[in-house]
Amino acid sequence: MFQTIIKLICILIILLGVICIFDARSITKKLFSFGDQNEGSSGLKILGFILVMISGIILIFIK
Repeated sequence: MFQTIIKLICILIILLGVICIFDARSITKKLFSFGDQNEGSSGLKILGFILVMISGIILIFIK
């Protein structure tokens, strides 16, 4: 039961990371008000990539 909950949470975090990667430009426009959108969108893409990698590794090693 506990492993199923952890797997579900990891899958949701992976989904959140993928959304951050692909919609970084529009998320930056909505949430942040600073002028340099390229810097903000690249930061969100890096954050999404890190979330996907960490959650994927956790998902692989949970049996």
